[in-house]
Amino acid sequence: MDLKLKPFDFAQAATKAGMADVARRVEANTRLASTGSAAAVEKPSFQNAFAGALSSISQAQATASTMQREVQFDNPTVSLEETMIAMQKSQLGFQSAVQVRNKLVQAYTDIMNMQV
Repeated sequence: MDLKLKPFDFAQAATKAGMADVARRVEANTRLASTGSAAAVEKPSFQNAFAGALSSISQAQATASTMQREVQFDNPTVSLEETMIAMQKSQLGFQSAVQVRNKLVQAYTDIMNMQV
């Protein structure tokens, strides 16, 4: 049985996860880095990707909060279904960020406890 792994496409994964703005930033950084004009844009890194993901999660939470407020004030342009979906997206994003943070803390702890 021959298993071949495909290269991981972060931009595609971010788009599927509902973080299209992060995916666009990663694609732009990759495109600019490959053309050699790195003077304006720094190289893609985990820190930049994580910061972008956190800002996307923050934006989703703000949107969900605004939609909740509008539903409470009986705004006819905002439906309850859209509000519940926005709340679930923000909750999933936050839970994902917490899990990534927990894994990073665990990895740091494991490295610090290694015998040299």
